[in-house]
Amino acid sequence: MNLDKALHTSKQLDSEDELSEYCKSFLFPKINDKKAIYLCGNSLGLQPVRTKESVLQELEDWSNLGVEGHVHARSPWLTYHEQFSETLAHITGAKTSEVVAMNALTVNLHILMATFYKPTLTRHRIICEAKAFPSDIYALQSQTVFHNSTPEKSLRIIAPREGSEIIDEEDVLKAISEEGEALALVMIGGVNYYSGQVFDMEKITKAAHAVGAIAGFDLAHAIGNIELKLNEWKVDFAAWCSYKYLNSGPGGVAGIFIHEKHSSNPDTFKLAGWWGHQLNTRFKMGDTFLPTPTAESWQMSNAPVLSMAAHRASLEIFASATMPAIVSKSKKLTGFLFSLLEELQQEQYFKDLFTVITPEQRGCQLSLLFHKNGKEVFEHLSLNGVIADWREPNVIRIAPVPLYNSFNDVYTFVSIIHSFKK
Repeated sequence: MNLDKALHTSKQLDSEDELSEYCKSFLFPKINDKKAIYLCGNSLGLQPVRTKESVLQELEDWSNLGVEGHVHARSPWLTYHEQFSETLAHITGAKTSEVVAMNALTVNLHILMATFYKPTLTRHRIICEAKAFPSDIYALQSQTVFHNSTPEKSLRIIAPREGSEIIDEEDVLKAISEEGEALALVMIGGVNYYSGQVFDMEKITKAAHAVGAIAGFDLAHAIGNIELKLNEWKVDFAAWCSYKYLNSGPGGVAGIFIHEKHSSNPDTFKLAGWWGHQLNTRFKMGDTFLPTPTAESWQMSNAPVLSMAAHRASLEIFASATMPAIVSKSKKLTGFLFSLLEELQQEQYFKDLFTVITPEQRGCQLSLLFHKNGKEVFEHLSLNGVIADWREPNVIRIAPVPLYNSFNDVYTFVSIIHSFKK
């Protein structure tokens, strides 16, 4: 491998990077008193520099105003969630009325399935993908039991074909067609957390609707990572967390999308709570739930303001950088990483060492499946200042995030892999 050429190319690409200054908006961990090369944003995003200031503002307003902060805080808590709608709509390709920041991811999935999973004796089947994030599987399994069925009876899991690590999308579409009128729900990760595979959500949604089923997606690894057009694709619902690519802190407030055809329909069932009640009469404390005619009506409880303050600090960066620019750099950055790994594997040792299992349909994550010495390579990376992600039994996930990673980071990662031989 020609490392000198790769280094020169990385410097050239960094000099052309229009988002290069955004790395200064984040705080980096250190390894041996040196700034780490952080390639783990698909697991936990870095802390924005402004996060501390944003959270402290709410703490100060709480200390100075007490309960009056609901109305008189600098960002009044009563309507705190509303300030996220425009940016979340931009990131997800939605209307502002279709998105809301609330709760945590799996909590939201259960809340959404209370609306959208309505099994009958003849239509009760759910389709999901193998190696979905385990929490999704647990949620779907428990939903089948909650509705007096079993996972064995109601859940169909689409696995990769023999000898493959990714799911053939045609198998998903075929399964939808085969299930036909028995299918109630398709619930798939828009980007598979393990392989990094991006699914064609528009095509899957159309197929689900063609047989009368609902299409929902877990966007934990998609939001802030890939281009989304949820409204245009007519996705019924989606949910996400904010602590990965959205950089909003461990366990940060999550969010949901509900297509306007459902969110604006007063007859759409939802589990009710007072924060979903219309604002103009919410504090009259009436006995009848009057839902806000937007996705906000799925809220049940007060906004978690301190968590949302961290969310605000990151979303301000997204609003400034814009998703088209982020996605454009992501394609270049991950493409550069893939090309260097391909060049590395021209050496037989590295060809035998690992395989990149992430397909061309991807965001910024590449998953490297190791045939041997995977844990040793991971430890070698860690000792040399790289923070990556190990997934049992033998995968290292790498995510060069366009907001804070450089082309030089990618070069350095590959050069460290190159220095490993055992």
